[in-house]
Parts: sequence; structure tokens; C-alpha cells
Amino acid sequence: MLDAEYPNYNLNDVISSFKEDVAKATNELMDLQNELNKAGGFKNLELLAKQVVEGFVAGMHKSPFHGFSAEFAEHKIYNQGESTRHIDWKLFAKTDKLFTKRYDDETNLRCHLIIDNSSSMHYPELKEYSIDSLNKIAFSALASASLMHILKKQRDAVGLSIYSDNYDFYAPEKGSERHHHMLLHQLNTMLVKKTESRKTETFTYLHQIAEKIHRRSLIFFFTDMFQTETDDEALFDALRHLKHNKHEVVLFHVFDKEKEQQFDFDNAPKRFIDVETGDHVNLYADRIKENYEVAITDYFKEIRLKCQQYRINYVEADINKDFNNILTTYMIARQKFL
Repeated sequence: MLDAEYPNYNLNDVISSFKEDVAKATNELMDLQNELNKAGGFKNLELLAKQVVEGFVAGMHKSPFHGFSAEFAEHKIYNQGESTRHIDWKLFAKTDKLFTKRYDDETNLRCHLIIDNSSSMHYPELKEYSIDSLNKIAFSALASASLMHILKKQRDAVGLSIYSDNYDFYAPEKGSERHHHMLLHQLNTMLVKKTESRKTETFTYLHQIAEKIHRRSLIFFFTDMFQTETDDEALFDALRHLKHNKHEVVLFHVFDKEKEQQFDFDNAPKRFIDVETGDHVNLYADRIKENYEVAITDYFKEIRLKCQQYRINYVEADINKDFNNILTTYMIARQKFL
């Protein structure tokens, strides 16, 4: 028989050590929770989006979104009382009879949300997000969640792409409840996991996204249109690529008009830092305010002009303005043309 030596334990020491371990673990959990609280995000993005949508859709006679098809199927005789939206007027001129165009998968809508997640989109820095306290990335997340809620009620398929200097996330268009919650989680993760010095590679990733979306879709693109390395023509070429397959494209131009366009800073000496490159310059705001405002206003006008040229729906989204008003104005304008 083998002899074994067993150490002598003092029960009070064991209890004391156990309490210390518990206290240490509790403190670590509290520190983790504090970090999560600091990280921000919306307390309940889904509920907030639902409240936003119910506030303005209730007053509409019909949904602001309708299904459309990429492929014409056949003509059918127009019946009185039907929508005149798909009447073939050229055929009417030839036959003097009213026919409407029918499309394959006419009742299904596919939507893809694209969000620029570069460092400039996280301006200005906020500790907490609410409908009355939004920076550019928070506006994009809440608007995306609101649009998703409308499309979910219609049982439409929604996909999501998030990019910066990498293709951060991609999910194809699906309509399941599980998919919906996964996208909501990703939107909140995008807000919480902010990383410094992330440049915008819009040109590269818009081309990649355009290649992934094969079937005709409604595309919402959220960006501040600021970039560090890509020239303007290359960026506009990427926007045009999105229209290549007859997608309907809506550009939400998200920016802080007061600071980023009007350059409204006091004239005390300040250091202005490029959040994407880390470059900085020390100056008095008044010395460059006039030239800066002229240059950025001209650039924004060019964006609108290109959108008009490419038949892209342009929506100005100034984060200082009322969120509900921006989204409602777009929805009402869209509904008029359906």
C-alpha cells in the first residue's frame, strides 16, 4: 500500500481565499459591464426603430415600398380600379386598349443596405445614443433599422454590407426573423466597436458590393462622402456601377452641416485632426472658413449633380436636424412617385 501525504488545510483560510476569488471575479465583471456601458450603442435599437416607423407610416395610405421585378413577363387586360402604374401606354397608342405589364416576382422586394464605417463616420464622439443625440454612424444605424422594420412587415428580403478600409461585414438578402435579428446585432456591434484611423475605401468596396448583388434590388447607401485617397471621378464611377443592373439606389449623404460644411468653430487656436489618417494642422478657424466653405459646398453640389445624372435618389441627412423629419420627408416624397 502506498503512503500519501495530504496537506493540512485551515478551513478559515480556505473560506477567506474563496471570498477573495469571488470578490475579484465580481470586480472583473463590474469592470466589463462598465466598459460595455461606456461603449454606447442604443439600449434597444429594434424597439426604437419600431417606434420611429409607426410614427410616420401610420399616416400613409400605402407602403412607401413596393416590389418590382427585373424581368417583364406578359401583358394583361387592365381592369378598372387597378393601379395605373404599370399601364403600357405605347401599346395603348397602337391598339387603343389598356394593358398592364406583369412581372415575375412582382410582389417581392429585395433591399441591400450599405454603410460606410470609416472613422469619419463616428464624428462627433458621443457617449450615448438616442434619437435626439446622433452622430453620423448612429444616424445610419437607426435609419437602417427603421427601413428594415418596414421591409420586415412586408416580408421582404434585406441584406447588409459594412465597409471601411476592409469589407467588414456582408450578408445577402434574406427575410427570416433570425436574419433580421442578426442584422440588428451587427448594426449595434458597428456602433460599439469603433476603431481609430480607419480610412474610407469606398471606390473599392462599392465595386465589390455591386458585383455581389445580381438581382434587381433597392439599395440604400449611407456615407459622408469623405475620402482620403480615392479621387472624385473614381468614387462617382463606383456609384454608377451600382446602377448597372437596374438597381434603384438611394444615397443618404450623412454629415454634420454646422461643422463639416459651414466650419462653424470659434476663432480660438485649435488643432484639427484627420480621424482617418492622424494628420493634423494647427490654425485659427476664421482664417480658412470662407475658402473651406466654398470648396466643400461646391463638392456637395457636384455630388447632387452626379446623383441626378445617374438617376440616384439623393437625400441630405444633416445629423443636427430632426431624425424623424429627415426620414419622413424622404418616405412621403417616395410615396408620391409610386
